[in-house]
Amino acid sequence: MKAVLLEANAVDHNDLSWEPLTSLVDTKIYANTTEEDKFEHIGDADIIFINKVKIDEEVLERCPNIRYIGVCATGYNVVDLEACKRHNVTVTNVPAYSTDSVAQLTWGLILESVCHIGRHNESVHNGDWIKSEIFCYWLAPVSELAGKTIGVVGYGNIGRRVCEIAKAFNMKVLVNTAHPDKYTDERISFVDINTLFEQSDIISLHCPQTKETERIINRTNIDKMKDGVVIINVSRGGLVDEKDLACALINGKVAAAGVDVVSIEPMREDNPLLKAPNITITPHMGWASLDARKRLVDIVAKNYKAFTEGRNENVVHYING
Repeated sequence: MKAVLLEANAVDHNDLSWEPLTSLVDTKIYANTTEEDKFEHIGDADIIFINKVKIDEEVLERCPNIRYIGVCATGYNVVDLEACKRHNVTVTNVPAYSTDSVAQLTWGLILESVCHIGRHNESVHNGDWIKSEIFCYWLAPVSELAGKTIGVVGYGNIGRRVCEIAKAFNMKVLVNTAHPDKYTDERISFVDINTLFEQSDIISLHCPQTKETERIINRTNIDKMKDGVVIINVSRGGLVDEKDLACALINGKVAAAGVDVVSIEPMREDNPLLKAPNITITPHMGWASLDARKRLVDIVAKNYKAFTEGRNENVVHYING
């Protein structure tokens, strides 16, 4: 078997080892792969490991040796599963490896939105505290989380962890999920999406991007929200209509926002969020703790080992399934 790893730099910043994978299969490692050079990089490989490179019918026709695609991420929307079924290609992903890391960044963005830590740190370093006539000052209203309502859209691994932390902050927790009947928690209220929009002080998105959720944060839904709501998105950029969110930040309907994802990544210079006020933007790094990335490599290797042994582990498409 011949394998290629197409986007090593998306996972590895020279701080981890691919040995768990390379010890199993002869693997050529590329730092990065673009749409222009992906056919050259894949070549006659039987096994490919990807992150964001699109794999569709054209790829599978031009690279007919492919039998296994290991997605080095949880999301696998870049892979055409129907095309893989036609070509008898197995696809695996890596679920739940970054739950704690993403939940941690979610709360970092929430705390930044209500405490304005970065703004005050910058002010102090600019000499404002030295010049202050009294022992303290603040540049924006600081809010307590206790007693506030957080609305969590999506109740997968990350959404549940975010809710656990919210309860530790003594917050009221509202959740919107497709199957609320599956869960029971006396400290969480499972509600429809409009109720969540109307009653939440903070809204945090932890759902997949589907036809139903695409641009769910839009002008119509923002109008349903409380004045001064905080919006957090660490899930998928396409959940947000970025022009509508930027306008709501400018007019103050949305007091603050924190996003780790945008609709087109890397972020483009003309993204309306880039110049909007009161928004913290991080570069899709919620999953990127060293701990999570080591876990990812280990699971990628375990998925492939299971495939070679005829077992299905984290398979999102089964041959002949």
